[in-house]
Amino acid sequence: MSVFKRCSVVLLALATLQGAVQAAPFTDVLDLPAMPTALAASSALRDVALAGQRLVAVGPRGHIVYSDDHGAHWQQAQVPVSADLNAVSFVNAELGWAVGHDGVVLHSRDGGVHWHQQLDRRTLAERLPEMGSDNVLLDVWFSDAGNGYAVGLFNLLLHTTDGGEHWQPWLEHSDNPQGLHLTNLAAVGDELYITGEQGLLLKRDGERFIRVATPYTGTLFGAVGKPGWLLVYGLRGHAYRSTDGGQQWQPVNTGIHTSLTAAGIDRDGQLWLASQAGDLLLSRDEGARFSPLAQSARGPVTALATDAGHGLVLVGERGVRTQAGIPTLHP
Repeated sequence: MSVFKRCSVVLLALATLQGAVQAAPFTDVLDLPAMPTALAASSALRDVALAGQRLVAVGPRGHIVYSDDHGAHWQQAQVPVSADLNAVSFVNAELGWAVGHDGVVLHSRDGGVHWHQQLDRRTLAERLPEMGSDNVLLDVWFSDAGNGYAVGLFNLLLHTTDGGEHWQPWLEHSDNPQGLHLTNLAAVGDELYITGEQGLLLKRDGERFIRVATPYTGTLFGAVGKPGWLLVYGLRGHAYRSTDGGQQWQPVNTGIHTSLTAAGIDRDGQLWLASQAGDLLLSRDEGARFSPLAQSARGPVTALATDAGHGLVLVGERGVRTQAGIPTLHP
């Protein structure tokens, strides 16, 4: 066959294939269950949480995985959607919620093994037509089996009092007239904070989230603390600490210049920070000072969990990684 004919055959085959692909019916990610894959735990993951002693992690394409042996082995959960998931939270060993793109809110009653859908962009569009399709949820938090919040892009704030059976838009309850993105929910004692763009920090006050002034103008990715102190963290290694409820702030020298993306407090009261580049920082004085932790392996971190003395569990673009040997805090 001549070169011309061979090229013609190849072009015809490609055209036929393209036509077949274009003719394939579109399936909405909200109607497509997450595909089972043995690589779910080693692919990109965005958040991890404890459900009792079980670890549960979520990520793109509706992937949810769980481990009952401190991260040594993982199983994939049954998920009714293949939308990207950004955050997961449990109030006990059984009840948990996960949120993500397309306005998705999922709920589990069995510790993360099975999930059902509570909310999506189609339902949100009826309640928030002004939001259009920008219904991306970035975090979720529940105080108990009934009361919870979810936050996301463009001041998207939702509230439920019945375990997520009904979600109410709460945009007008936040002191965020610019509609800045809301990135994280953080409970510190009886207080609840929301972080966001341009140094935004909101604190729950009754049925409103009021603004707390911060000295930072970049994006804050999270807050962490205990009664008596609060730490906020964000872009380019910036972190600030307050011991008076946010009236005054002190800059914290983290020693790094990459974005801080995750934080956690272990059972000894030690504070951990992780960065987008995989740095791990440890503080034994409630966030006043940090030291870097040497690691045998590293990779980008989007979230971490402190696993009851068995070490850190880190998730990111390369899946799950465990970091054993958390130093013990001595009096």
